[in-house]
Amino acid sequence: MAGVRVRKIVDAAAGQPGVELVDAASVPVPDVAGFLRLLVVRDYSPNTVRAYAHDLQKLFVFLQSRGLTVQQFSPARAVEFIVWLRTQSSARKAQQLDLALTSGGGRLLAAKTCNRVLAAVSSFYEYLISVERYGGADNPIVTVADQAAARVPGRPRAPLMTSRPQRPVRRALRVKTVEALPRPMSVETYVALLGVLRTRRDRALLELMWEGGLRPGEALGLRLEDISYGRRRVVVRYRTDHPAGVRQKSRRERTVDLLEGRALPAVSDYVMHERPADAATSYVFLVGGNGQRRCEPLSYDGLVRMFARAAARAKVRDAWLTPHALRHTHATRMFEGGMRDLTLMARLGHASPDSTKIYTRVSDPDVVSDYRRAIGESAS
Repeated sequence: MAGVRVRKIVDAAAGQPGVELVDAASVPVPDVAGFLRLLVVRDYSPNTVRAYAHDLQKLFVFLQSRGLTVQQFSPARAVEFIVWLRTQSSARKAQQLDLALTSGGGRLLAAKTCNRVLAAVSSFYEYLISVERYGGADNPIVTVADQAAARVPGRPRAPLMTSRPQRPVRRALRVKTVEALPRPMSVETYVALLGVLRTRRDRALLELMWEGGLRPGEALGLRLEDISYGRRRVVVRYRTDHPAGVRQKSRRERTVDLLEGRALPAVSDYVMHERPADAATSYVFLVGGNGQRRCEPLSYDGLVRMFARAAARAKVRDAWLTPHALRHTHATRMFEGGMRDLTLMARLGHASPDSTKIYTRVSDPDVVSDYRRAIGESAS
């Protein structure tokens, strides 16, 4: 995607995005710059802002290839854009093992990626319309009334009695996606990973995500005061000041009990015997060793690299095996152990029951029980 590229801003000021979209002459694209600043003001995470920049890069490359301006992007061009997206190669390594069509440049963009790009473009044009920078009457990413959402009880209403009722809509331009199942790791794989870890910190991280079902960002964002050894629990708090840009996905703070007797002893062992005693920060998981980054809070990239190296040493490395798989494993273990949907939802910090229901499709005890009865086999 030569010509238009995403450039990192070094020493970005507070309230400013850490990236910008620049043209072939290295001049920032003004409309995108304003949109990204709005995302920062609305407290979007740095990773989300960066993702929007890369998604909009695809739009501007498409416009450039067709000799179009932002103003000339219409619903008809949006259809052409989605066709173009389906022929573009991904710049990232494949994260899944499923077969994917490839072109000369490699693996094509996944369907979910295409839909995310379309959503980003839709939000961008909503911004342009709101600041009167787009002459079109409507958003070029065509929307249609969502009748099902309109019938949902308790749907948020307009704040004023005189406000016009908001009609729920959905984007008509979408690529069909596969609703993939989470892939919990086996006990043998987890034991193999633990067996090759080289530091107390790494063991504490894995045990915490295995036993507590914490997202990687939630584990990396823990501070010493968030751990209650006596009550055997940790508190997941939403923070925005992590030096490496780590954020908790949910803004709902929650308490996570750790009663299996593995995670908290591992964390205590790390804090007492390996965590740098001279660290000025209260974040739990830090960079160790004697390098320049010693005592800095561990980044998400650092966690991913550690996990990948451990998987390679244990000879269990696979495209789907990531730190987040520990959360999937915990959720599946808890559901198979009899935890109810709503309590599992609260434990995992899901905002919607739909997010939790995916684990009922991995292993549903009722389905297994009915199947056993249907074939005349008694439950073991």
